[in-house]
Amino acid sequence: MGSIVLAVATVTIIGAVCSVMLVAASKVMAVKTDERAEAVHALLPGMNCGACGFAGCDGYAAALMGGAGTNLCLPGGATISERISETMGVGYEDVASKVAVVHCRGECAVRRDKMEYAGIKSCAAAKQLYSGPRACIYGCIGFGDCVSACPNGAILIVNGIVKTDASACFGCGLCEKACPNMVITVQGASARTLVRCSNMEKGAQVRKLCELGCIACGKCERECPTGAIAVAENLAVIDYCICDGCGHCVEICPVGCLQRVNSASSNPVAAATDTLS
Repeated sequence: MGSIVLAVATVTIIGAVCSVMLVAASKVMAVKTDERAEAVHALLPGMNCGACGFAGCDGYAAALMGGAGTNLCLPGGATISERISETMGVGYEDVASKVAVVHCRGECAVRRDKMEYAGIKSCAAAKQLYSGPRACIYGCIGFGDCVSACPNGAILIVNGIVKTDASACFGCGLCEKACPNMVITVQGASARTLVRCSNMEKGAQVRKLCELGCIACGKCERECPTGAIAVAENLAVIDYCICDGCGHCVEICPVGCLQRVNSASSNPVAAATDTLS
């Protein structure tokens, strides 16, 4: 009986000593946390879209403690940027307006299909089979991988092609990453004119595939008054650092694949996205 009591007492004493050591160690080795971190995290929308460039809201909150910009949360916009700046005790930084735009106008009425696809309704899956059912292998496949990726319901498929609602889009870029043909890009306020085509075939071939595709005629390049347009790989490319949005290229494009942004819009890129009303 005495040996049992001794064993129990020994274990109890060892446990008590270990507990004291663990408590002491937790105090000594504790990592000090910035009290602002929790406050900043509570301000973030919690969408974990990654538009800030970090791994979700947790990652951005931690990065803010290390000096990251307070204006990187696109879903939160200017309001959240202002609140974060106040919490961090730093100057306010404006949030650059961004929106997803579609570089394809190949709706059902103007495009050609090369086969009837009966597989999984996924752009990524369809692309694995002869680059998808559309004759133009560069354009929108139209099965909505971007729709599934959008956290804000800003994208829908209409007439066989993706269209964006600029009033709901905050430019997170998840749709851009989800598109296997890269026909969606996120543009900023400097985009005054957009090339609404992604086909890099020669003009004659493009005309066989889509009525609204860029034929690389070079007219926009030759007549652009600021030299902001160049035809590269059979496709018009705009340098937004030079483009002043005069709209001359839009007026002279023979196929209408260039589209001007409505300068009267509250979002300067919104009008060029084929937005849904």
